[in-house]
Amino acid sequence: MEYNIEKYHLKSSSFFDFLTASEALLLKDKMTRIEYKKGEYMFKQNSFSKGVYIIRKGKVKIFQTNADGKQSIVYIYKKGDYFGYRPLLAEEPHPVSAMAMDQVVVSFIPREIFNSIISKSSHLARKLLGVLSKEFSVWINKMTIFSQYAVKERVALSLLILSSVYQRNDENLKSVKIAISRDDFAGFVGTAKETLVRMLRIFKDQNIITSKGTKITIVKPKLLWDMVSEN
Repeated sequence: MEYNIEKYHLKSSSFFDFLTASEALLLKDKMTRIEYKKGEYMFKQNSFSKGVYIIRKGKVKIFQTNADGKQSIVYIYKKGDYFGYRPLLAEEPHPVSAMAMDQVVVSFIPREIFNSIISKSSHLARKLLGVLSKEFSVWINKMTIFSQYAVKERVALSLLILSSVYQRNDENLKSVKIAISRDDFAGFVGTAKETLVRMLRIFKDQNIITSKGTKITIVKPKLLWDMVSEN
């Protein structure tokens, strides 16, 4: 049995595919370009959304922070992904924080512009609710399966998910370089950094992965699939 990786990470879809030509022109005229440095917050948990972010470059982690300051990474957005609209639709604060994982460039749609268009476009509202429902399912799938797996299987599945996040259209799985800090990787897996490093060393000794610095390349993806398929 092979897992469908889209159960745990959605393929990017263009925000503009949901708009009419006139709506797209309006947004492109009103959007602003914003750059974020690595480690910079885009918004914090419990703050209210200022608008919608469309990633043009880089990756953004979405996470919650516990009382001890430990981050639990729920999702990682990449180029082409968009976020920030859920709190606007629900009229609620952000349940998570967002931070740039590297140099990030976004097209930003201010809240007032987004609300103006969404109030006039039932088509856009329906499409975004559909995407929101799929994304929520992905988050639930990840949390559910990770609560059932031991660390070894969580790391294996995380490598497969992250390979999808970091994969370019012209790459096969064995060419993907997963460039993620061990702290962020541990936060994604939901384990201690030391435990993660130990497990990666085991995978490396078994020639399942190779690594150089923070970059990881999967050499034998089938063995990772076999680990998660056995459970």
